[in-house]
Amino acid sequence: MTDTPATAAAPTGKRVELTLRALVLGCLLAVIFTAANTYLGLKVGLTFASAIPAAVISMAILRMFKTSTIWENMTVQTVASVGGAMSSIIFVLPGLVMVGWWLDFPFWESVLICVFGGVLGVTFSIPLRRALVVDAGLPYPEGVAAAEVLTVGSRGAEQTESAVRENASGLWVVITGAVVSAGYALLVAGRVFAGEAARFIKLPASLGGGATGLGFGMQFALLGAGHLIGLSVGLAQAFGLLLAWGIAVPILTSPDTIAWLTANGIPSIATTLEPGVAAEELATTVWAREVRFMGAGVIGVAAIWTLIKLAGPLIGGLTSALAASRKRDAGEALARTEQDIPINIIAGLSVACLIGIGGILAWFANSNPTLAGSTPLLVAGGLVYVVIIGFAVAAICGYMAGLIGSSNSPVSGVGILAVVIASVLMLGVLALAGLPADPSVVAFALIVTAIVFAVAVIANDNLQDLKTGQLVEATPWRQQAALIVGVVAGAIVIPLILNLLNQAFGFAGGPPGIADEPLAAPQATLISALARGVIGGDLRWDLIGLGACIGVVIIVLDAVLNVTTKGRMKLPPLAVGIGFYLPAAVTTMLVIGAVCGWFYDKAIKTTRFADVGRRMGVLLASGLIVGESLFLVMTAGVIVSTGDDAPFAMLPEGSTWPAMLSGIAVFAVLTVALYAWVRGRSAKV
Repeated sequence: MTDTPATAAAPTGKRVELTLRALVLGCLLAVIFTAANTYLGLKVGLTFASAIPAAVISMAILRMFKTSTIWENMTVQTVASVGGAMSSIIFVLPGLVMVGWWLDFPFWESVLICVFGGVLGVTFSIPLRRALVVDAGLPYPEGVAAAEVLTVGSRGAEQTESAVRENASGLWVVITGAVVSAGYALLVAGRVFAGEAARFIKLPASLGGGATGLGFGMQFALLGAGHLIGLSVGLAQAFGLLLAWGIAVPILTSPDTIAWLTANGIPSIATTLEPGVAAEELATTVWAREVRFMGAGVIGVAAIWTLIKLAGPLIGGLTSALAASRKRDAGEALARTEQDIPINIIAGLSVACLIGIGGILAWFANSNPTLAGSTPLLVAGGLVYVVIIGFAVAAICGYMAGLIGSSNSPVSGVGILAVVIASVLMLGVLALAGLPADPSVVAFALIVTAIVFAVAVIANDNLQDLKTGQLVEATPWRQQAALIVGVVAGAIVIPLILNLLNQAFGFAGGPPGIADEPLAAPQATLISALARGVIGGDLRWDLIGLGACIGVVIIVLDAVLNVTTKGRMKLPPLAVGIGFYLPAAVTTMLVIGAVCGWFYDKAIKTTRFADVGRRMGVLLASGLIVGESLFLVMTAGVIVSTGDDAPFAMLPEGSTWPAMLSGIAVFAVLTVALYAWVRGRSAKV
């Protein structure tokens, strides 16, 4: 995919760009997508890019105004997209509940963590725009796709009748996908259908006698997420699933392995379980307490490898940004499409955010007797850490967003590396100040990590949006101002949604919710466990090290595949690591969604409406995610307001097999019907 078509098609009408109505509509959409992404991230550890559905909705609404332009729709998409991206902070914040430091999410503290970190993500990534967006030649798949959608559907003299029809059809595809997804989720909540099908077994003695299992979640949000990640990432996750559940879990639960570990005094969770425990409990406990840490090792090595590969582009980006600043200072006029927020304002915003972050860290330290005496050391160390590590992760995530898309960028790996580094540094503080390793130290490490994570996720989204802006010839400084508005909009929503979900369902390892169906929050679970393990001194470095060795092998395999197939086949190490630590039922449905999306794209590849059909497929996937996610956020509200843990139950508990079989059948039929319907609509555009 090249940049030329979208750039050449950019309209030349009156420049209506950064308007109040665009900001208001963008904020409203940001609230919707933030809520949807918050639930999805806590459920399955993934979030989706909301730029394309936001653009489609914006074009449908702003069409009512005769003065609307492609650049105004660009502003709406930017605000909505960054607001939705802000939800990825939930990969860290729930860890403070899981370690018992917070019972809920204090509003202003949570909002300020998101705002200060998010604005730093914008300011840190602006100097990288020329190098990573303009000069690097990166594909930016989601940014280019969003530019195509905007170019086709926005009002302008060049707009054709087919473009009008595509815009209208796209909105209906999003709405229909959302309604079907929410409707199916309602029937699952009503116990008419089962939400998951799983089977666990103990293998015969000839195969080691260990336990394993397989399952898949019948959730349209997962199907849509799978469609968006693509076949390459989906198959890599399947490979990680195979390594975890086909090799690691059976070996670690084998009686021979357990006996050998016991004889050699090597710790193993399997040795602490009762003899004859059921296959499900044995397999899931070993996976959760041991195998997932191998996945952390894979992800950590993959993130470090990414940083090494990025050294050259990062240096080039900084050099280019400094050169542009010198030209501006010398009075040289820059083209409108090269006008970023001036460097002095960027510096001022960055300093203001760092002062605010220092205030948060000082308040936290002073409010805890254990840390109060070391406040200056903790604040100074925290700020240096945020600046150095924050800028590094902004560059890493921005580059990866350009390479494989913001939805697939390694923010999980970045978070894992960040918390390990923060926790190791906290050990140094403990040694210098003579502090005990109590929960307040773990909580401080998690708060610093949350700030860095906010920097990472916003930089990840920012550069993708700036690529879209470049292709439609938007003004960078206006778009960057819209990004800051989106950060604030998303930050305000996040603690409200988190508190609602916490009260209704709870989080794994934290206090139970009313429904006592804790959300897995896989990244937050892993990150909080890493912080506790490093600071408490009981982290299973052996498992992380084993995972790191596996990660090195996967990196080599990826390189070999890339060379031997000339880039046609890849094995992304980060995706393999995700396959390790996501629940099997989640990964399996993600893989199914990736395969369904591949079959759909292949089926329309040679048709005259291939490009339209591909865009419609993305909109269908986005609608599926939004519908189910918003329904379950609404369900949380009903549970909290009524105190009923199953407010939509239509049938009593106990009808597992009929609900499972009927659910599988209806889910399959609806999936085929939706793709066929979308194909038909695409053909009529």
